Amino acid sequence: MNRREALLVYVLVAAVLAGGLISRAAEERKGDWTLHRSEAAGKVEFGLIEHLQGGSSHHESSWPLGVFVGLDLSKPGKQNVKFSVTRDAGRFDCEGFVENGEGAGFFHFTADAKYRGELQSLGFGGVNEEKQYAMAVMDVNVNFAKEMKSEKLQGMDTDKLIAFRIFGVDVAFIHELRSAGLPATDCDKIVAFKIHGVTPEMVRFVKHAGYDPNEDTLVAMRIHGVTPEWMKQMQQEGYDHVDLEKLIAFRIHGVSPEFIAKLQGLGYKHPDPDQLVAMRIHGVTPEYITSLRSRGVKDLTIDQLVSLRIQGIN
Repeated sequence: MNRREALLVYVLVAAVLAGGLISRAAEERKGDWTLHRSEAAGKVEFGLIEHLQGGSSHHESSWPLGVFVGLDLSKPGKQNVKFSVTRDAGRFDCEGFVENGEGAGFFHFTADAKYRGELQSLGFGGVNEEKQYAMAVMDVNVNFAKEMKSEKLQGMDTDKLIAFRIFGVDVAFIHELRSAGLPATDCDKIVAFKIHGVTPEMVRFVKHAGYDPNEDTLVAMRIHGVTPEWMKQMQQEGYDHVDLEKLIAFRIHGVSPEFIAKLQGLGYKHPDPDQLVAMRIHGVTPEYITSLRSRGVKDLTIDQLVSLRIQGIN
């Protein structure tokens, strides 16, 4: 064998070895999949369980049935299946079985070689192997990244792209928030809106009621249950122009329409919001007032009742 032939053999062997390494690298991300029926039409609940050192990673959500290429759930009985899901970030190749719309098996994930460069060209760097897998799971496609980039959001990066997909933030939601009168430019606040249920409809209701809330106040309202429905109940009790911070304090301390109605039944007509909060903080309940009256202690003001409780008089 001359040097030319030896070099050719070396190149061929190196190519085979490199191909094996690439193949094994592509198979490094693997695990199990599960499939269940979904209440949503045209969707299934699809789970991916990746086995890691010292534990596992599990994600399950509704996936459109149309993304499963090669999967036919219309066939009756148990069947072996082999299908794939291709997304911009990579492809999931799956094998296993299904029976009556339920199934399980194993998958291999192959990352798309062009994906990182495409995101990099949009200004989204730092996409490592772990993140690319997560972006494939959550279907963070290139077009979605372009859309979010065009919105000029504060704090936008690959982590926020994933968070937006997890919580269902899209261009329509952002535009609806803005049409309702919010700036909707801060990524963290937009995610918080989705997590806590700040909707465009809620924003419109609060503004129509005469308030001009900032984004943090809206989140606080949802956290503590100051909903449009609850606000309407408070309005019926005569509290329709109370500061939002005080309405939040009402919810924190338990000032409810029922509490106010009982006080009114005892003759305390429309107490001041601060008095209502003080009563709840110090335990001046309708039952406490009734107990005092049964012992001949009558006609006390709210401030006097609060003072008695502060002094420990039961």
